[in-house]
Amino acid sequence: MVLVGCGALVGGYLAGLFGGMLLLNVFSSNIHDRGMEAAMTAAFVIGPITAILAVIGALMLMPRS
Repeated sequence: MVLVGCGALVGGYLAGLFGGMLLLNVFSSNIHDRGMEAAMTAAFVIGPITAILAVIGALMLMPRS
C-alpha cells in the first residue's frame, strides 16, 4: 500500500509538472516571462495538486484486504 501511494505521488507530480508546463506555455497570455511562469506554476501549484489527487485516486481504487 505504501509503495502504491508513493508511486502515485511521484507519478502524479511528474504528470502535473510536465502537463502543467505544456498547458501554461500554450495558453498563457504572458509575453515577458512565459517560461518562468510555466515552470513555477507547474512546480508549486499544478504538480502538488495532481500528486494529491493521484494518491487519493490510487488509494480509492486499491482492493481492500
